[in-house]
Amino acid sequence: MKLQRKNGLRASALGALAVSGALVLTACGSDDNSDSTGGSGAKTSAASNIKCDGAQGKLLASGSSAQKNAMDLWVKNYMAACSGVEINYKSSSSGEGIVAFNQGTVGFAGSDSALKPEEVDESKKICKSGQGINLPMVGGPIAIGYNLAGVDELSLDAPTIANIFNGKIKKWNDPAIVKQNEGTSLPDKAIQAFHRSEDSGTTQNLGKYLGAAAKSEWPYEAEKKWPAPGGQAASGSSGVAAQVKQVDGAIGYFELSYATSQSIPAVKIDTGATAPVEATSENASKAIAAAKVKGTGKDLALELDYATKADGAYPIVLVTYEVVCDTGNKPETLDTVKSFLTYTASDEGQKVLSTAGYAPIPTEINAKVRETVAGLK
Repeated sequence: MKLQRKNGLRASALGALAVSGALVLTACGSDDNSDSTGGSGAKTSAASNIKCDGAQGKLLASGSSAQKNAMDLWVKNYMAACSGVEINYKSSSSGEGIVAFNQGTVGFAGSDSALKPEEVDESKKICKSGQGINLPMVGGPIAIGYNLAGVDELSLDAPTIANIFNGKIKKWNDPAIVKQNEGTSLPDKAIQAFHRSEDSGTTQNLGKYLGAAAKSEWPYEAEKKWPAPGGQAASGSSGVAAQVKQVDGAIGYFELSYATSQSIPAVKIDTGATAPVEATSENASKAIAAAKVKGTGKDLALELDYATKADGAYPIVLVTYEVVCDTGNKPETLDTVKSFLTYTASDEGQKVLSTAGYAPIPTEINAKVRETVAGLK
């Protein structure tokens, strides 16, 4: 049943709040917010363009750890502008976020991969009159981070990366690595490869890249569960990054923000372009800009070109979606969800992404996101 708005009705406080161990934020901000004069009655922060609208109370969301650092910034800015509102985002994994969404325990979920058909079908039980849709909100490079004493720069192509993670290349002085890094002294040291222990959209996006750029070396389906034998598992992008940071000879994959914040060097990718491509927000944006919307209706799932050879385009990218109901959202969360996602999709919200190692969503696609958020019911 679609949400019917009654005159004078304002969103009530959310139900029970599940507390995230990683992020427990209390509402802050000034009481100096003033009503806009545009006739809508929307409340706008005096210090920013964030419109709080009918948002109030507490909102719980969960999912992708890939977007945690972006979400931290967004939540901080939003709560500073919207007095009396509390947003709690539990950073876990894409798989766990979608499960929580389809169980109706969160207002929205974060996922590094679009909903599968069976997950969309499951969402109809919660969305009632509608279904779950994908709203691309965060873009960015997946860094191949490494820890190798004395080696500050490293270039690898897709087949080599695939063979490292499937256990076929076991030493850092393997001929395939040496050939791509002439002039670099590589040690006779065992490679310690780390991957995600839980279902992860980051894993799936790495799999899509390897499946497109190194088909013979990576014959696995691109799924959220780690498919290859060997290696060592760690929980969350933060867990993989922590292991790479601590273990000499380690290599792993995680969002660039984790590499940047912990000073972990990242592999340059030899795509066949004129020069190996560095993992940067700008280079990821070049790859994401070529994405096409493959979703139908209000769903904005994207198709990325993981095999790109364009100069300066970093190919191992992900787009993190916020998963919401197109219609049938809970009355007690709708105003807050719309207000918060309106901010994250705004020019102001997208601008902060580059400061944290992420890439803003391309303008044309982001315009569709804003339009869809405005029409949520």
